[in-house]
Amino acid sequence: MKAEYLLLDVDSHVATVTINRPDKGNSLTPDVLDEIEAMFFDLSGRKGVNVIVLTGGEKYFSAGFDLNVIRGLKKVSTEAYTALFQRAYRSILFCSQPVICAVGGPAIAGGFDLTQMCDIRYASERAKFGQREIVLSLTPIIDPLWRIIGMGNALEAALTGRIYDAHEAMRMGYITKIFPEGKLLEEVGSIAREMATYDRGCLKDTKRLTHNLMGSGLDDAMRVQEWLFRTYIGSNDNHKRIDALQAKLAAMRKKK
Repeated sequence: MKAEYLLLDVDSHVATVTINRPDKGNSLTPDVLDEIEAMFFDLSGRKGVNVIVLTGGEKYFSAGFDLNVIRGLKKVSTEAYTALFQRAYRSILFCSQPVICAVGGPAIAGGFDLTQMCDIRYASERAKFGQREIVLSLTPIIDPLWRIIGMGNALEAALTGRIYDAHEAMRMGYITKIFPEGKLLEEVGSIAREMATYDRGCLKDTKRLTHNLMGSGLDDAMRVQEWLFRTYIGSNDNHKRIDALQAKLAAMRKKK
């Protein structure tokens, strides 16, 4: 697909989607959101893509809503715009493949919301996070945020509008790892390429499993996990990967 505000690179079964509006801090407009929805819908169906990385590059992630657009809205014209936000968010959240977020700079308001929709979040040392909607008399997204960092932390982020640096975001459990400035995309790319070598179906089903388990009782959750594990164990691919791992371990032992 052709896109004006998104860059797409596909390599080694990894699709890297880069928000590309640097003159505006990668802020979000209806056109950007349209492109995000279309891009992720397209990638979700691509058999040659096992993992997706969403980023804004090493300097930015997204400054959030384009305030000039928001300021121009009237009550009677907001429904289509808010629905577009939701479609863009859902296209990431419910994308078939795992989505890794690589945050190189500020991820604020709508930009922060985009990071919530990803499955794994990594950041550079210059990254900042803030759910600033409350400052603008807008209600923020609490779910899936509370599922990631717990209700107490989610409420603090939503009600204070505070800006968090990468280290505080990691202490809260929002991001998994911090990389040196300028090294984010290299490091995340390496992680994504390794993930992309895993069984495609297993990656997709593991992601889908996490979505379903949150609303299940413990007994039901254990049964579903048993059933899914039984689906993959003993398969030809399972055997091939075990054989490859054992051969690698044997070779390592010989070198010692």
